[in-house]
Amino acid sequence: MVGVPAPHTGWTFITSHARVLAAIADNPNVRVRDIAARCRLTERAVARIIADLEQDGYLSHTREGRTNTYRIDPDRVLRHPAEAGLTVASLLSLLVQDESERTGTPSGQV
Repeated sequence: MVGVPAPHTGWTFITSHARVLAAIADNPNVRVRDIAARCRLTERAVARIIADLEQDGYLSHTREGRTNTYRIDPDRVLRHPAEAGLTVASLLSLLVQDESERTGTPSGQV
């Protein structure tokens, strides 16, 4: 399990919904508990956000044993009129680190 980071006070630029979506984009099999720790939210809040995202078609999941595998619809358009025409994929390209950035491995090398 991911360690729980120190609490944050004050406002931020990114919504909790965007953070949860980015955590799922990083790992489609991630547990709600790990999303909560990463996003500094309660498990109940994460479950509610996942339900919101599924209800509006941004996210779906399949159950495999005790594990959920999430699927994000990258072509879904963002909801706010100020982001008219921007897709989930464009948002996630800003929020999700490239694997090479996480591991320090140059792109194309494993």
